Amino acid sequence: MNQPFRSVLYIPGSKERALDKARGLAADAIIFDLEDAVAPEEKLAARDLLAAELRAGGYGARARIVRVNGLDTVWGAADIAAFGAMAEVDALLIPKVNTATDLEAVAHLAPGKPLWAMMETAMGMLNAKQIAAHPALAGMVMGTNDLAKELCSRFRSDRLAMQAGLGLCLLAARAYGRVIVDGVYNAFKDDEGLRAECEQGRDMGFDGKTLIHPAQLDIANVAFAPSEAEIELARRQIAAFAAATEAGQGVAVVDGKIVENLHIVTAEALLAKASAIAAMA
Repeated sequence: MNQPFRSVLYIPGSKERALDKARGLAADAIIFDLEDAVAPEEKLAARDLLAAELRAGGYGARARIVRVNGLDTVWGAADIAAFGAMAEVDALLIPKVNTATDLEAVAHLAPGKPLWAMMETAMGMLNAKQIAAHPALAGMVMGTNDLAKELCSRFRSDRLAMQAGLGLCLLAARAYGRVIVDGVYNAFKDDEGLRAECEQGRDMGFDGKTLIHPAQLDIANVAFAPSEAEIELARRQIAAFAAATEAGQGVAVVDGKIVENLHIVTAEALLAKASAIAAMA
């Protein structure tokens, strides 16, 4: 999939100014939030406002994802009906997905619309495989705040308590070819802490990170993008392997390291990601 998801910014669906400002932000994707970010008394007005703003357009190549309220609320079914049929919405994000049955209920109400799953419960972690396997699923979002609440865990900079859940969801997402983005970093003024957590998520294999403030965009975009050195190495690996293949050899050597076909698959994917990022600019 060519769409980059380095930075996935939450925008409250009830804030007209924020919805307008988002049109000019350097986010790869926007989660227009009707759930946690909107007070109960504002839910109906937020639904109408968001629908109007999305129809007005102007969000460019960014992925437009609407986080609806759950079907266990009085707003969920109407949210799904309102946005499930909108061409201006690329996907619906379903909160607190515990099992594939939760996705099936939404898919029935919004046939053909790609779904994303909030992975934020202990039950969701244990059922990550079946959730990722659902044919309507396109992506997974780690909800680390809610998960920490369920686990009764304490904050640690190494996110030790999160590792089991993060790993289970990553395995499931990669097994079924789904996008997966890391959870938010709450201290939006702590650039070094954010950078460290982005780098950890990147090295684990996440496609990007969910963000709560525009000030976090630049750090996430840099962390989850291929560096110039990585791009240059990928090109050299591809060229060396092509030369080796032409000479009848099955492997090449670059910088003293063996390069096989599996490395070329990775190198080509990295270059494709760099091209997709360049196209977003």
